[in-house]
Amino acid sequence: MRTMFRWTRMRPALALLALAVCLLVLAACGSSNNSSTATGGGGGTTAAPAKPAVAASKCGLGNGQKASGTPIKLGGIATKQPGTDFTDIPNAAKAYFDCVNDNGGINGHPVQYSFETEQTDPGQAAAAAKKLVETEKVVGIVGNTSIIECTVNHKYYEAKGYYVIGSGIAPECYGTSNFAPVNMGPRYSVDGAAQYLIRQKVKKIALDQSNVPGTGYIAAGAQAISKDAGVDFVNLKDNVPIQDANSVALKAVQAAGPDGGVLLNFTPPEALKILQAAQRQGLQDRVKWACSTPCNTDFLAEALGSAWDGKLGVNAELNLTSADGPDSQLYRDVMKKYAPKVPLGSFSQMGFVEAAVATKALMGIKGDITPETANAAFKDVKDFKTDILCKPWYYGDGPTHVPNNTDRTTTPQGGKMVEKEGCFPISDVDPGIKQVRQWEQQNGVS
Repeated sequence: MRTMFRWTRMRPALALLALAVCLLVLAACGSSNNSSTATGGGGGTTAAPAKPAVAASKCGLGNGQKASGTPIKLGGIATKQPGTDFTDIPNAAKAYFDCVNDNGGINGHPVQYSFETEQTDPGQAAAAAKKLVETEKVVGIVGNTSIIECTVNHKYYEAKGYYVIGSGIAPECYGTSNFAPVNMGPRYSVDGAAQYLIRQKVKKIALDQSNVPGTGYIAAGAQAISKDAGVDFVNLKDNVPIQDANSVALKAVQAAGPDGGVLLNFTPPEALKILQAAQRQGLQDRVKWACSTPCNTDFLAEALGSAWDGKLGVNAELNLTSADGPDSQLYRDVMKKYAPKVPLGSFSQMGFVEAAVATKALMGIKGDITPETANAAFKDVKDFKTDILCKPWYYGDGPTHVPNNTDRTTTPQGGKMVEKEGCFPISDVDPGIKQVRQWEQQNGVS
């Protein structure tokens, strides 16, 4: 901001006017040296001139002082295996908590955050949860993102009174009382990508996804939406890491057929292999292309190059990483300072938002922070506003949890992801979304 105006060359009246304007918009301006971060109240992009400016987001107390009290222990669990690595999410959560710790912590207490990894092994997933709760004595679980962990551990968390703030994959992440993801998961993101392809007037959708547990569950929503729209649908699976991307790309295009669409549900490195293979074979214009949320990353847009500009519709459960808004600016600042090796993208955005939700909840606790008080605070979160999501996030006591059920479509353009379609609701032709919308209506959640 100090280079915005050259005060000494301006007439006094003009200088005063410029200073007033600067102070109005300062709250919406971030810098990599800013020590403040989102507490969840920031929401929205920079306000229109006729509206009040949006306050800057901040980490914890935002006071620039290192927290020195008794640590508050939090933990998470993520899948990390060949072809599937979700550790960007807890690593981003840790980056946010590190920023909180440099800015007064949770009312003076630093967050001590750690996470376990598993390889789609039920025994590993169960042992990781017990280690965090019974050995590490964490007061809360934040940043969980695993292919099977919700399935394996949800009853354990219910018995122990833990309410997880994480990112969902398996159906139990959305269909039980003790998980509330900030994302909508692969099923509902694939729903949104299928809706995009239907709007592109495709006659058939070929969904191709990693051959991991849950592929049938993931495909079911998009299949129902396609059927409702009179569009044919086929579900394909491929083992990861992908060894022959040329064959995978050709198989998907052939399955989609003339005037068809290919929908990919893979992590960014695996999706990139398929898309680059399609380009090598001149297939990018043979069909319409779409992808679920993991493709919403500049890493993929840059690697693809201009040949894919505007040709890939990515369902984005979270905002563009380059978006305006105080939380988006803070997200970039935090990642640059505390986790520079973690790429900007939907995965790291998820971890950032999860940590921001947890921080806001914990800061509202009066008295000791224990497993009981921490998890009660998590469950009580409602109307959490952030410009990273299309609508406010909530936890609540519903039997199912899909608070993020409205999102956008992005596309590569000039090595960056840009918005192609604004926020739209995921179709309630999918029974899971219909149930959530009914609960929201009954409980006054907009």
